[in-house]
This record gives sequence, structure tokens and C-alpha cells, in this order.
Amino acid sequence: MSLPENFQYEKFFEVGAFQVHPNGNLSLCSLADLLQEIAWKHADSQGFGRNLLEQQLMWVLSRIEIKVSQFPRWGDRLRIFTGGRGQAGAFAFREFMVWNEQEEVVARAMSSWLLVHIEKKRILKPDSVLPGSLFNPKVAPDWQPIKLEASGPEIAHESIPVQHSDLDLYNHVNHTSYIRWIENSAAAQGIFPSQLAVNYLSECKGGDVVHLTHLGHGNAPYFQGKDIILVADCVLQFDIAPYFSHYATQ
Repeated sequence: MSLPENFQYEKFFEVGAFQVHPNGNLSLCSLADLLQEIAWKHADSQGFGRNLLEQQLMWVLSRIEIKVSQFPRWGDRLRIFTGGRGQAGAFAFREFMVWNEQEEVVARAMSSWLLVHIEKKRILKPDSVLPGSLFNPKVAPDWQPIKLEASGPEIAHESIPVQHSDLDLYNHVNHTSYIRWIENSAAAQGIFPSQLAVNYLSECKGGDVVHLTHLGHGNAPYFQGKDIILVADCVLQFDIAPYFSHYATQ
């Protein structure tokens, strides 16, 4: 059966009790976990996933935007789609779409990824490993995750030590851990976002301490740290940006 909107892979998930907020809604962090899982499954099925570790290569999420129109709830069955959306320079783009059981779109996301040599810390061209039939190197999507900047006076500050449970299989902080930190910080201020945008610009490892600073910026409060920047506007849109600047483009 063909998939909608030229998506290339799908997987069903059921929202568990451990994935929701006290109000029963799926957390953004848990949604990001599901998107990460289906991205891996698709990549593994097409030969550009975990097998790249044998060549000392890894995929690094550079930017992502997630937009939730209706939060899934505990017990909901979700049908999640993903597929390649072309390339531009060093970036490979992947889109996601989430359906509920009524086949209504409840969330969408667009992401951009970098192919990095683990030892050399060098960014490689994604078309060296990606099938052109899935990620056309001559096409880039109209919707691309935005580049973020943050500024403004300091309002509050907190320090977050990186724990073992924050790390991924590359021994770096998993990108969903950043989202969890931000969700927790935002919830403490009574803010529960339905949208977010993330820029990942540098690695953060076990033993590091992230110093998170809340910055005032007009109607949009920003959060900034050694590895993350976040902005939340009055309609609950979040932008987060950890730095990845030390990698050199080949």
C-alpha cells in the first residue's frame, strides 16, 4: 500500500503511561523519542543507519521543528510516517507526520541532519551514503528548520548536570534530553509549548554541566546555556539551540 504525501516508511506506536504529562498528554520529549526511533528504523531498513558505525560515521541531528496541532493522549494509537526530503549542502532533510486512529494529522516535523566522521570530527556530504531515490541531492524542501539566535536581559539561571541516562549510543547527550530539560524548565513557569524548533551546534557529554539562563526578549523569553538556547513566545512556540560549531565542513 502506498504511503501518503510520498512518505517512505511508517510505524505504529501506542502512547504509554510513562510518555505523558500529568494531564495525560504526550510530552514533546516523548514525541521526539518516537520520531528518533522511526528515523533509525527507516535508515536501518535502507542501509544508511547503524551500519555506518563500521565506517566511523554517525548521523547528527542539526535542526528540527515540531508542530503539534492536537496532543495525543495516554493509550492513543499513533501511525507515524517519515521520509527523505532532499539535500542542501551538508544537510539532509527528513520529514515526519503523525496520524491518530481517525487518520487525522496531529503533528508534523521537519529535520536536518549532518553526516559526521566520529574520529575526525568532520562533516561529510550526505549523498556519499544516502540513496538518491530517497534523498534527492538536487532538491531541498520549502520547509526547512530555522536558524536561531537569542538575546535579552537575564531573568533567571539554573545548572543542569548531565546524567548517564541523558547519553546516546555515541556517548553524547541525546537530542531528546535537551527537549526534556527545556520542557521541565518551561513547566516550572507554567508554560506548556505545542511547537518547538531546535538547533544543535555542539556536543555535550557525560560530566558536563549545562548552565541554563532565562533571558527576556520582548514578549518572547529566551533560555541560553553553554550548549542550549531556547526561545518561547506568547503562543507557546519553543526554539532550542545547542552548539555544533567546532566541526569543519569538508
